[in-house]
Amino acid sequence: MIYKLRTSLIEHLILAVMKKRFIIKVKAVVALLTFSILFVSCRKDDLDIDPITFNPSVTYGSLTDQEGNIYKTVTIGNQTWMAENLKTTRYRNGDPIQYVADSAQWRGLITGGYCYYDNNKQYVATYGCLYNWYAVNDSRNLAPSGWHVPTDTEWATLNNSLGGEDVASDKLKEVGTTHWRYFNGATNESGFTALPGGGRGFNGYWAGLAFKTHYRNLGSDCYLWTSTEYSSTVGYSIWVWNGSPVFGRYKLRKYYGISVRCIKD
Repeated sequence: MIYKLRTSLIEHLILAVMKKRFIIKVKAVVALLTFSILFVSCRKDDLDIDPITFNPSVTYGSLTDQEGNIYKTVTIGNQTWMAENLKTTRYRNGDPIQYVADSAQWRGLITGGYCYYDNNKQYVATYGCLYNWYAVNDSRNLAPSGWHVPTDTEWATLNNSLGGEDVASDKLKEVGTTHWRYFNGATNESGFTALPGGGRGFNGYWAGLAFKTHYRNLGSDCYLWTSTEYSSTVGYSIWVWNGSPVFGRYKLRKYYGISVRCIKD
């Protein structure tokens, strides 16, 4: 009898421990799943097409491109800029820009091309299209009539009018974390409303670094083409990123796909 009682007690203890471990494991799994769901929902590489937050203190103008897309515009110093990223899929003369979804084909382009981030057209409403430098330089004109893709010098003028490269970035970026990955000190006092539209590299590489995707940095980096050529294979771009007030000048291979803002002639 004593033996049976001891055996029963041990069995109960074992079952209790097993039950407790099971509950702990279930809780751990639930916690892990909850974290995963929250993590996935917070990733900026997921679809985020919330409305753009413009500066309510700034008076904006309006521009319609060759395809009928309407953009806000803003005057900063002596320059007038688009306050949204370009969305057109046609050149000024009406010719279509080549759309390329395939990564190998994109890498081989030496003519104008455009794409959507992650090949998802729903991103366009917020972030616009991504263009290679060949589209920027095409004689049929990427920009709407009366506008053009800014030169490296024109970007420098904007930078200087906002106090220089050490502080200009925060005055350009959209305020808040709707599109930027985390709060970054942005004031958007210029009204430019720079957005982190990321870009497209090739074969999983971006600026020499290996990644698992051809598309990279949505939510953290704003890349914008200049029309200025550095070499036969490289063009100048502007780089504004999440964690810094610095306004950067960057050299990219011409086959990279990044955003475009236009400036008034």
